[in-house]
Amino acid sequence: MREYKPKDNVQAKAYYNDRFYVAPQLAKLDPNSDEIFGSDVSKLKANFEILEAYIQKDELVIFINYSKNVEVLKFLRDELNYSFLMEMSAVDFLAKRNGFEIFYEMLSLTKRKRIRVKTFLAKGLAIETVENLFRSANFAEREMFDMFGIQVNNHSFLKRIMMPDDWNGHPLLKTYPLQGDESAQWYEVDKIFGKEAREIIGPEIRDSARVDRYDTERFARLGHEVAKGTDISKSEPNTDNHQFQEKGGVFLVKNLNKSQKILTEQERRDR
Repeated sequence: MREYKPKDNVQAKAYYNDRFYVAPQLAKLDPNSDEIFGSDVSKLKANFEILEAYIQKDELVIFINYSKNVEVLKFLRDELNYSFLMEMSAVDFLAKRNGFEIFYEMLSLTKRKRIRVKTFLAKGLAIETVENLFRSANFAEREMFDMFGIQVNNHSFLKRIMMPDDWNGHPLLKTYPLQGDESAQWYEVDKIFGKEAREIIGPEIRDSARVDRYDTERFARLGHEVAKGTDISKSEPNTDNHQFQEKGGVFLVKNLNKSQKILTEQERRDR
C-alpha cells in the first residue's frame, strides 16, 4: 500500500497553472435593466438583506446570508411565483475562502424567468434544509452531504446517497484525488474478499479509460475475439480462420468466412 500523502493543499498549490486558460467572467448587468427582475429585486430587498444582485446571461443572480435560505426561497415560491427548485448543489472554495458556495436554481413558469440564489457557508457550519418547501431538495441535499460533506440541519434522512456509508472522504472536494485515495483502491477487495486477499488480487484500478491488452479475463480484443484465458503475453494469436458461429451452425444462417467478406465503402474508407 502506498504511503499516504496529505492532500489538504492541493487546490491552493495547483501544478501546471500555465496549461489552463482562465475564461473571463460574463458581463454582469443591472437588475433594473429587466422590468421583471427589477421588480423582483425591489420586493426582495424590502424583506431581506440582499448582499449582491445582477443579471448574467439572462438570469438573475442574488447573494443572501446562509441563515435566511429558507425564508428567501419561501418568499420566492409564494410571493414571486418561482415555484420550481430546478437544481441545488455546492462549489468547493475551501482553499480560497475556507468554505462553500451553495446555490439554488429557481424557475417561474408564469414569468418564464430563472433566479439563482447563492449563499456562502463557512467551513464547519451547517445550512438549514429546504425539503419542506421543495421535495426535490431531499435527494439534492443528501448528494451535497455525500459529495462535499456539508451538514444540513433538520433533514429527514441525511445519509450518503451514492457512496457507501463507510466511504472515506467526499469525492467532489477539489482536494479529493481524481482516481480515489489509498482506501478507495482497496475498498472492493477488502469488502468482498477481505484484507488477506490484497496480495493475491492487488489494488483496484480506478481509471475507467485504462485498457490492459494483457488482461486475459476479458475476451474482447481490438478487431477480433480470443478465448478467455488465452496467453497473449508473447504475441497475439492468429485469428484469420476464426469462426463467428456456434458449433454446428444455425438453420438457414450461413457461417461467416472472414476471407470471403466483402468490405463496404465505409469500411474501405475507415481502413
